[in-house]
Amino acid sequence: MSDMREFFALTGKLSKLCGTSGDETDVREFIKQHIPADCTVSTDSIGDLIVFRKGAAEPKNRVMYAAHMDEVGFIVTHISDDGRLKFEAVGGISPAVVFGRRVVFRSGVTGVIAAKALHHMNSDEREKQPKISDLAIDIGAENAEEAKKYVREGDYCYFAGSYEEFGDGFIKGKALDDRAGCAMLLTLLNEKLPYDAWFVFTVQEEIGTRGAACAAYNVRPDIAVVLETTTACDIAGSENEKRVCELGNGVVVSFMDRSTIYDRELYRLGRDTADELGIKNQTKTLIAGGNDSGAIHKAIGGVRTMALSVPTRYLHSPACVMKAEDVEATLNTARAVLPKLAVL
Repeated sequence: MSDMREFFALTGKLSKLCGTSGDETDVREFIKQHIPADCTVSTDSIGDLIVFRKGAAEPKNRVMYAAHMDEVGFIVTHISDDGRLKFEAVGGISPAVVFGRRVVFRSGVTGVIAAKALHHMNSDEREKQPKISDLAIDIGAENAEEAKKYVREGDYCYFAGSYEEFGDGFIKGKALDDRAGCAMLLTLLNEKLPYDAWFVFTVQEEIGTRGAACAAYNVRPDIAVVLETTTACDIAGSENEKRVCELGNGVVVSFMDRSTIYDRELYRLGRDTADELGIKNQTKTLIAGGNDSGAIHKAIGGVRTMALSVPTRYLHSPACVMKAEDVEATLNTARAVLPKLAVL
């Protein structure tokens, strides 16, 4: 791509697409339209999009880059007599970011996530955070019969969030976890590569890294690089290591999270490569979270794996917030490690 403006325009388009785990079709079809014609493209039975791109040379190691297409969302479980929709979260979503939010269905139907009115709550209820099971989606139907004209059990809906640039180089949008990673993969795919490489856009990461496990078995990489987002807690009330990572401090190179102990040599390689190029970089100061690495590094007898992540506030909400300079740092590091990993 010619510049980062084009990159962020692509990221915005990806952010606006709806693709909750198990319903990634729109995202996958959009990505297909932006893959160069000289690539080899396939879709496996679970829905992963697998792309091979020839480079200037054949590598010693088969290198696979991965980013996930899916986002957190909701699925309808029951339609009540009064027309309200009961639902469950698809992926990890805190009830604190759900109440009062606008949601949209693939059909175009919109709704609002509602709960008992504050003035109808007793004192104990007012002090407690509602559970997902206490909430319902109001689509403006008068009864179940009317609601069923528009929605059925098993239908997905998604946060209705906008993509915006704001403040001093910040961006916000729904599903930046991990559409920002998908935009990075597409960017690399559209460049001249120094070595052959594989690129996988995975499904169902948010419900247990399921697509990544299948993709790794299909590609059988020697080394994998996962491009992701990770939780930044650099907000009021978080101090020292509790901040985990911070916006404006560059790419996050992880040494461990709750699902992966990363290859030590690759961890150092990632940070050293960034240092050599003057790219800001940091690591996570708490063992927390996880990503597709958790499935990939255990596949096919073991895959050496590294994760390069964009520090992001308010993950799994309608408004993920990241800083443009951190996204660029992550992309530049991902680009720079390929020739090293190919011959490691």
